Amino acid sequence: MLRNCKLCPRRCGVDRTAGELGICRVGRYAQVASFFAHHGEERTMSGSRGSGAIFFGGCSLRCVFCQNYDVSQGSAFPQVTDEQLAGMMLTLQAHGWHNINFVTPSHVIPQILEALKIAASRGLKIPLVYNSSGYDRAETLRLLEGIVDIYLPDFKIWDPDMAKELLHARDYPEYARTSLKEMHRQVGILKEDTNGIARRGLLIRHLVMPNALSDTKAIVDFIANELSANTHVNIMGQYHPSGEVKRKTFSGINRRTTIQEFKEAQATAKNAGLNLE
Repeated sequence: MLRNCKLCPRRCGVDRTAGELGICRVGRYAQVASFFAHHGEERTMSGSRGSGAIFFGGCSLRCVFCQNYDVSQGSAFPQVTDEQLAGMMLTLQAHGWHNINFVTPSHVIPQILEALKIAASRGLKIPLVYNSSGYDRAETLRLLEGIVDIYLPDFKIWDPDMAKELLHARDYPEYARTSLKEMHRQVGILKEDTNGIARRGLLIRHLVMPNALSDTKAIVDFIANELSANTHVNIMGQYHPSGEVKRKTFSGINRRTTIQEFKEAQATAKNAGLNLE
């Protein structure tokens, strides 16, 4: 797959095994910016001990407001072999953290799968979390069926024109819809253990953007009507100007989301019957 890479919706077609780079700027080996116990995820993910996060360098999107801009748009992070990536997973498990949390993994699925073969043979057994932007191909996600326990995608933007300007991907809403349907088909509604820690299922994140409550309404309606009204959703209000937005002006997002916008977004999700984190 890496020899003619079409893993993500960009379908660059480059030979990553020969050092060719596409939109994600990552070649044969995954790049890892950091791995550690993340206590800032949702309660059901972080619990009392933390989520074992592996932050991959590179990304298929170009979100102008990315709050991890240096990681997603950087390309100077250490390359890791399959053996090294497997070792990271086993280290996270050995520390007693609740899960392995693959952050921005869409462009390194083959590398993750190769590493998992090694890690599983050496005793990896805690839940695996696929934490993505939602900009995935359903065909690629099918490679993960029976392997990923928890899907943790974003659904950022509904309007294609807004997605073109802010994500550099006009087709983002279309792919987010199809990928979330595939994730839901694979793992269903979020299920927790007796301590309230996620064990399997889908949890969708939506970052409330300034001046974009109509997008929130459309996304919430899609989740409730096309997936399930029992879907778990985290409506997030922490948007602030980051990345390129610090230097340029983009369609009214050069300010924080207001408390009123956040409350309205939460109310929209509650009225649709969704389970709020």
